[in-house]
Amino acid sequence: MQTVNPGANIKVMQLDLTSLQSIKRFSENFSKSFDSLDVLINNAGIMMCPFAKTEDGFEVQMGTNHLGHFALTGHLMPLLKKTKNSRIVVTSSVAHKFGNINLEDIHWESRKYNTNHAYGDSKLANLYFAYELVRKLKNDPDAPMVTAAHPGWTRTELQRHSGGIQFLNNFFSQAPAMGILPSLRAGFDPNAKAGDYYGPAKFFEMQGYPVKVKSNKLSLDKEIAKKLWDLSEELTMVNF
Repeated sequence: MQTVNPGANIKVMQLDLTSLQSIKRFSENFSKSFDSLDVLINNAGIMMCPFAKTEDGFEVQMGTNHLGHFALTGHLMPLLKKTKNSRIVVTSSVAHKFGNINLEDIHWESRKYNTNHAYGDSKLANLYFAYELVRKLKNDPDAPMVTAAHPGWTRTELQRHSGGIQFLNNFFSQAPAMGILPSLRAGFDPNAKAGDYYGPAKFFEMQGYPVKVKSNKLSLDKEIAKKLWDLSEELTMVNF
């Protein structure tokens, strides 16, 4: 980054989204080091990996992709509220379309594990989180704007657990420099509105420059979003 932008001032801090303790420690250190936070892009994630649990006993994809970011956002909310015109960008995926969260067995303890479905569940959870957070903050004048984005089919190390997807990258994927553009538009477009969702414009939202897109009908279910929110607060012990 500094080779491309030699004037950039970069500070790297350790954060492990599979550990609620690490998330809390990072948030405390960040808040001590900085007096503002303009844009929080919840972008980290894992994809279609073997079954595992986080340090806190969460199924690893839901724990990393949703619950980790839920806790991080909650801990950083006071700093975001102190910063005028701040934003939160929640990163989902076209894979949310094959998610269907079982709130009674969110950690896959009673069912045979399906890593593809678990990934889809975690990406659907991202949208429930984004849309429910928009609703909860709508009457708060100091609240950050919340938007969402997905990168389409972008070839990254995220796909290391799927040889099939890595092979298909040759035909359908786009470069990371394109895949990041929806998140950047969600974070910086002056015309964005709370709840806007951005993704690539072409080829079933897999490639292209970012435009506003629509998530599926299930992601708009307010009752499920509220239940997931309450469960997320209970599991992470983070209250907004």
